[in-house]
Amino acid sequence: MKMLTLKSDHITKIYNRKTIFKNVTFSVNEGNAFAITGKNGSGKSTLLKILCGVLSPSSGTVSLSVNDQQVLYPEYYPHIGLVSPYLNMYEEFSAEENLQFIKKIRGLDSSADSFTEELLKEFGIYDHRKKEVRNYSSGMKQRLKYCAALLHNPPLLVLDEPASNLDEYGIEAVRNRMHLQKQKGVLLFATNDKDDLRFADTILDIRQLNIGE
Repeated sequence: MKMLTLKSDHITKIYNRKTIFKNVTFSVNEGNAFAITGKNGSGKSTLLKILCGVLSPSSGTVSLSVNDQQVLYPEYYPHIGLVSPYLNMYEEFSAEENLQFIKKIRGLDSSADSFTEELLKEFGIYDHRKKEVRNYSSGMKQRLKYCAALLHNPPLLVLDEPASNLDEYGIEAVRNRMHLQKQKGVLLFATNDKDDLRFADTILDIRQLNIGE
């Protein structure tokens, strides 16, 4: 099994002369879960974006390594699956069409079709796979984001508020997946939900850092 490690080395983010967080340093390895917690507006989502390569830090570095070999951009992204409120599906496409499009972007072939069906069933939207996403509830859209993020079996799964907009069924599906991810890869997530935090091996309270108010 390939061993993945994510490292944050003195990450600092300054926006409009305001220090959002400073000197964030940690390392998380295969088989572990790392959680980021803190009050709203403290920078949890911003830190996740930096760790995923969506944003750049003001200073410091993020590194991803597989089997002790550093992975550089753009090879970084095939190792990551991200679920976040700011990521959206194509509203005019069905769930099935959205996932087919994402599979093409990721270079997945027809061998992934059966796994796609499994994911749609796992997250309770298989019976709605032909419907345009514009007709989905917010919870169904959130479940579809999980299907999209998991299509390529990412060794690193990154979740921003894992249970956001989900009903009891959706929350159970997500937490089952969080448990599975810990067993086979790395789980990184941001939340203030105590039920989510029980999955974490390590918790970073961003309020303990040098935060600009």
